[in-house]
Amino acid sequence: MPRSLPPTPLQRPLSGKRHMSSHHGLTPRMKPLSARRSATLSILDIGTSKVVCLIAELQPMEQLSTLRGRTHIARIIGIGHQRSVGLKGGAIVDLEAAENAIRQAVHAAERMAKVEVQSVIVNMSGGRIASQRFEARVNVRSGTVTGSDVERVLETASAHGVGPGRTVLHALPTGYALDGQSAVIDPSGMIGDMLGVDLHVVTSEAAAARNLMLAVEHCHLGVEGVVATPYASGLSVLVDDEAEIGCAVVDMGGGTTSVGVFSGGHLVHTDAIAVGGHHVTMDIARGLSTRVAAAERLKTLYGSAISTTSDERDMIAVHGVGEDEAETPTHVPRSHLVRIIKPRVEEILELVRDRLRKAGFAAQAGNRLVLTGGASQLVGLPETARRLMQGQVRIGRPLGIRGLPEAAKGPSFSAAVGLLVYPQVAHAEHFEPRRQRALAATGTNGYFGRLTQWIGESF
Repeated sequence: MPRSLPPTPLQRPLSGKRHMSSHHGLTPRMKPLSARRSATLSILDIGTSKVVCLIAELQPMEQLSTLRGRTHIARIIGIGHQRSVGLKGGAIVDLEAAENAIRQAVHAAERMAKVEVQSVIVNMSGGRIASQRFEARVNVRSGTVTGSDVERVLETASAHGVGPGRTVLHALPTGYALDGQSAVIDPSGMIGDMLGVDLHVVTSEAAAARNLMLAVEHCHLGVEGVVATPYASGLSVLVDDEAEIGCAVVDMGGGTTSVGVFSGGHLVHTDAIAVGGHHVTMDIARGLSTRVAAAERLKTLYGSAISTTSDERDMIAVHGVGEDEAETPTHVPRSHLVRIIKPRVEEILELVRDRLRKAGFAAQAGNRLVLTGGASQLVGLPETARRLMQGQVRIGRPLGIRGLPEAAKGPSFSAAVGLLVYPQVAHAEHFEPRRQRALAATGTNGYFGRLTQWIGESF
């Protein structure tokens, strides 16, 4: 990939290693960002419909009343986006095509920012993202909880395996307990005999994560961290009170719809279904016998998830699949288009509702839904969601960001902005012990060594 300038001093990698004590913890672990230091970060939002590269300067800031978890303000200095190819359902199906899209997006951002990207934080939308919860208890050795006690209980919780073919994206403590007292935020320094922890582990298919990282590596870029899309979107669009009270963030992308449930200020559940906005487009293309590009245009300009009294009167022009644009189009009532869109949108929302109920997180979602992602911009979607989900619904857009062009301030860029927020909250995740980090630093068990091991095991 062309490189116009040498890396700036702010482009130093922030990478560390990710840990679950078993061999399943394969994705890189993001080193937390110091609250007092500036940094330049690069991210890649690799989705089914588009690839976005953002380069941003993160400057320390005073705490905001609505975004108390953030330590930095991000100012975009470079942006590049490209139509995504080589992905289906959020997972890579054509490595070379995906690499080309990544290269073009990164190169455009580099030219705008006048820096050379060394490494990126990427998101994971496919790979059947799912959650597992582990509990553990240990004796407090001295009667007062110390850092080593906290580390021991996290190690014990992490010792559980996540299942064959799965890899860990996040390991988040959601609460501690001390002698039966639950909901302890930070037990350090407290007096007690028995320390417990609830650990929320977000996993994905190992093969999907490997191929995503491989596409990035082939573009001569390092991977700083891999972030689950619903987590990134929640970090981008939620104010602190929503995450505390309880809320479900539904990121409606082109090939997948992913869900993140936040409660008590923590991400407590994730899920994903392989249905998104592209499926609506394909329904239109089949139903109206038109080209996919024309179907996307009709969806954007005239599509709606709810019917109106004027739909029968409003006529829209439709060109057939093999017809030239110069030929006279067929005219159909807008109601025909709405009747194609409505069932698919209802199906997606009903799947989200049923998945939350089955997992037991409908109550923790607090009857509040935040819709984001490119497909959430469909007219009538919030009204349909209110009817089916029986709760409050709003459209989520990126918060607390500077320098985004107007076209990038909508829901379709929520996950990308969330990737810039992630390093500010990475400290909440479970780090591997110093001894194991030292081993990884020798290169004997580092990222590239593990990548080689993946390839050896898979082929």
